[in-house]
Amino acid sequence: MVLDALIKIKNEVDPSPTFRRSCREGICGSCAMNIDGCNGLACLTKISSDSVSTITPLPHMFVIKDLVVDMTNFYNQYKSIEPWLKRKTPAPTPGKEIPQSKSDKAKLDGMYECILCACCSTSCPSYWWNPESYLGPAALLHANRWIMDSRDEHTLERLDAVNDEFKLYRCHTILNCSRACPKGFNPGKLRTSSAWRWRLEPALCSVVYQSILLTLILEDQ
Repeated sequence: MVLDALIKIKNEVDPSPTFRRSCREGICGSCAMNIDGCNGLACLTKISSDSVSTITPLPHMFVIKDLVVDMTNFYNQYKSIEPWLKRKTPAPTPGKEIPQSKSDKAKLDGMYECILCACCSTSCPSYWWNPESYLGPAALLHANRWIMDSRDEHTLERLDAVNDEFKLYRCHTILNCSRACPKGFNPGKLRTSSAWRWRLEPALCSVVYQSILLTLILEDQ
């Protein structure tokens, strides 16, 4: 794997190259970088035996040193969607977890497993152009994850928080994010799927939400 080669170079050839790495098993997301023009995890990317590989930092990020980029803005955007369970009523059984059916849990598959490696967001042209205001695929994926969670009771508040022409609507479904995800998730698909109906009845939505819902319903026909 590419990460093995980088570690060997650092240990045996030149100790100066700097890069992030931790689990070496595609779990932590630390070793995200651009390899031969595609974002990915160095620990999961095989070394080509037919050509020389070109390795660069994740694109359109401030570089701290070598392959290490500044993730501050990325993490701040993730924090802004408040990625934790928010309740208005106490748990059914104090001190116990809140139950969830298998079918409701299945709705979260492909979202909660995101490892926040930033491969998707840094492959998105809309994110390159509006990194300060557009939340990007990763943050929007997690926003949807909490909106779709049957245990969360702040759906409307979460909707209002992302209902912004830059936070959400800078997504133009280019789908680079889906191609770049090392876990095989499809954050771009959420923008055009029935999942973006947010489990809301049109009567509860603003005129903007109603128009979005109608468009999505017609697309699904």
